Amino acid sequence: MMTLDFSPENRGVIRMKSETYGRSVLGAPLLYFPSSERTDLLVIAGIHGEEPETTFLLSRALRHLSQALEHTAVVLCANPDGVVLGTRGNAAGVDLNRNFPTSNWKQGGVGSRSVLESTRDTILFTGVAPASEPETKFLVELIKNLGPRSILSVHAPLGCLDAPERTPLVTALQDVFGLPWVPDIGYETPGSLGTWCKENGTECVTLELPRMSLELLYDRFGEAFARFLAGPIPC
Repeated sequence: MMTLDFSPENRGVIRMKSETYGRSVLGAPLLYFPSSERTDLLVIAGIHGEEPETTFLLSRALRHLSQALEHTAVVLCANPDGVVLGTRGNAAGVDLNRNFPTSNWKQGGVGSRSVLESTRDTILFTGVAPASEPETKFLVELIKNLGPRSILSVHAPLGCLDAPERTPLVTALQDVFGLPWVPDIGYETPGSLGTWCKENGTECVTLELPRMSLELLYDRFGEAFARFLAGPIPC
């Protein structure tokens, strides 16, 4: 297991080396942190720009690591334009998690909520074609090139672990976050990363962080998440 450093002077920067796997609509680099050996797990945050807490918590966990993980690669922010603009979709108004090339992808609008308790009051689009957006296309290429056994997709703020089966990866994440496992999120998600993974034989677990402040997220889960990332991959 990798040695972790929780001292204050080592919390300011990520010491792992990143690589570029593509460019966003606005030309921002799409970065990932490669594993040092075979990639068994790929962790992805920031697919939705209105969920910046996913990138924040993952970043804080990575800052405790001194070197690349042996079998885990990380995409810290899959939608940098959306995070910068404060929008759920990318700069073209496309919900990237409805733009993956799945058998059930369909063109049209997709609603989202400004707050969890509201009705779906914001309309995004699924793109002009499957994987029409550079962020989606390059992420699919990255996944195919890395060939991970499992993907952990980090979202917010539903507070659950969404996966078809309660696998060892789900159980390990429950130990870290104390969240309930649900086999289905309760609504259709055509063109989603999870559906694409299922169709391509890759395990995908969606970690929905609970609704809480950034500081509280780190205080409750930051160090435990770092230990999870640095430990052996559950299989």
